[in-house]
Amino acid sequence: MRNIEIHNCPELMNFIQEVGFLPLLDSGIRGYSAEDVVDEDNRYVVFDDGGWDWPLWKWKGPIVTEGRCVYGKFFAGKAGFVSKEWWPDLCNYRRASRTAPVEGSIEDTILLTLAEYGSLITRELRAACGFDGPKMRSKFDGYVTRLQMACRIVTEDFVYPTDKHGREYGWGWSLLTTPERLLGREMCLCERTPQESYERMFEHLCRLLPEATEKQIAKLIR
Repeated sequence: MRNIEIHNCPELMNFIQEVGFLPLLDSGIRGYSAEDVVDEDNRYVVFDDGGWDWPLWKWKGPIVTEGRCVYGKFFAGKAGFVSKEWWPDLCNYRRASRTAPVEGSIEDTILLTLAEYGSLITRELRAACGFDGPKMRSKFDGYVTRLQMACRIVTEDFVYPTDKHGREYGWGWSLLTTPERLLGREMCLCERTPQESYERMFEHLCRLLPEATEKQIAKLIR
């Protein structure tokens, strides 16, 4: 990628529109993540008193709610952004290349629960689906990640706990929903075949990341 330094949230929003696909953290491709392109003042820092600050992390909410891109675990199970321009192609390819949830399966139950409630944080979704027993958290999170990779679940916003003064703290929780509810059903349809969508994304990323190998590019898309 070309040398770039992002200084604020609006600049990152515009950059996501420019590149189309942007992992939040390390993508395995040098320089290709939101963490790589922000300046040092906006990276993670730990203070002497044990506190921390991470402006990039705090930007996720405004970027998602502003409405010009989609956020979720889309890149080899890791989080990142996809512009609305490219979402129909990614959704088209991913859904076609993965088996659709079978009626009565856990994945189907998760999607039906989200359809009923509209949106839920992971903890609420897990409880609503009956995954409240010991050692069930990681297993359930695995199902949710696979549904995100299949472009069937996205993040609508982020919810933070508040202290007694009403101030938000902590890492926050993803508020999950379906892309149909967040974006509309038409945004999840594409006039191209899944293979045409794959080739279009592959060519775009090859131009964007000339130093990346074809294997690295394919891993991002699949």
